[in-house]
Amino acid sequence: MGDPKAFLNIPRQEAGYRPVSERITDFSQVEQTLNTNSRKLQASRCMDCGVPFCHWACPLGNKQPEWQDALYKGKWKEAYEVLSSTCDFPEFTGRICPALCEKSCVLKLSCNQPVTIRENEAAIVEAAFREGYIQVKSPKRNGKKVAVIGAGPAGLVVANQLNLKGYAITLFDKDEAAGGLLRFGIPNFKLDKNVIDRRIRILTAEGIQFKFGIEIDVNHLPEGFDAYCICTGTPTARDLNIPGRELKGIYFALEMLSQQNRILAGQNFPKDKKVNAKGKKVLVIGGGDTGSDCIGTSIRQGATNVTQIEIMPQPPVGYNPSTPWPQWPIVLKTTSSHDEGCIRRWCLASQQFIGKNGKVTGVEIEEVEWIPSPNGDKPTMKLTGKKEIIEADMVLLAMGFLKPEHPQPAKNVFFAGDVATGASLVVRAMAEGRKTATKIDAYLSK
Repeated sequence: MGDPKAFLNIPRQEAGYRPVSERITDFSQVEQTLNTNSRKLQASRCMDCGVPFCHWACPLGNKQPEWQDALYKGKWKEAYEVLSSTCDFPEFTGRICPALCEKSCVLKLSCNQPVTIRENEAAIVEAAFREGYIQVKSPKRNGKKVAVIGAGPAGLVVANQLNLKGYAITLFDKDEAAGGLLRFGIPNFKLDKNVIDRRIRILTAEGIQFKFGIEIDVNHLPEGFDAYCICTGTPTARDLNIPGRELKGIYFALEMLSQQNRILAGQNFPKDKKVNAKGKKVLVIGGGDTGSDCIGTSIRQGATNVTQIEIMPQPPVGYNPSTPWPQWPIVLKTTSSHDEGCIRRWCLASQQFIGKNGKVTGVEIEEVEWIPSPNGDKPTMKLTGKKEIIEADMVLLAMGFLKPEHPQPAKNVFFAGDVATGASLVVRAMAEGRKTATKIDAYLSK
């Protein structure tokens, strides 16, 4: 531990975001970076606690105190080696992870000033790429073949882990490029796709064979492999089946997000097929990160205004006594997209879509109350009868995804990521990928 008193003298400093007036004109990454000296000072704030709750909270088991100390001392290569020993792709988690580690940092729990763990992680892996610490490996082959179905975060981790153990990996994906929701769900202003492409080039050079544009039926897997890993995620979005759902102008969130990412990648779409918010009043139904991504994308496309509604109550700011540590703190989250201009409302249930000439013009919503359960169970929702209509030319449904049903697998078929757990975080999908790769290796090593 380099400086045991740094946390007393050095305040938390985040890199922050580009100015709103500048960033809403493009899809470039909104988050900025600190200079090397400031980043090392932020790493020095890590106290190397006797019980590092950051490590405990991280699904990957990242050894944050170790690589924070190396970063503070300027040992960037050592920091990357420690970081990459538990995390296959820190360039992803360092950009989009909600940082469960920071929510459990002792400095978060004591004074609400956690170490900037996520940003430090991103800085370490970028230095590793910049300085050439990341080199292509040439694993010795063991003669066994594994097919991975789905090139999202879980699939990429499974493929990487098994490839490094010597298995010949073929990774199938129905889309035209790897990444899953990293590529087609998360906007470029949060994760530039060059970051994904850079890693895929390395995985390809290390021997992983990618086959794109191929949809595999999990009930009829391709022959010729010793084991299979299904990593197809949760492709079915939760729908809102209320009167008027057939009206034009109502879309699932990913219809907009994936199309916009493809357009930025150079693809063209007919005018009548474009999901574009230019000149429209946009209503986003769903208060999570996907809804936030819809807000930022709509603003950049030129929406006249954006409203986001959520059926749950507005959480408190900063601290929620009903979700004390070690629970995940349910507090008000304001993203960079929210700061760009958005009306946010809570405790609203959508009752019907209103339309004219076959096109949506608004949504009738009703205020709800949440009644606490006397025995500690989940609260119950009560309609209040207070209704109104929110005008909207475009409605985006961002209410999560349904966990898929899958058949009883054969002994050599495994599942990893959201397809097994239901929709969750990228970091959890990556952690499940590592665990599943270990199970596959154990099975094939018998």
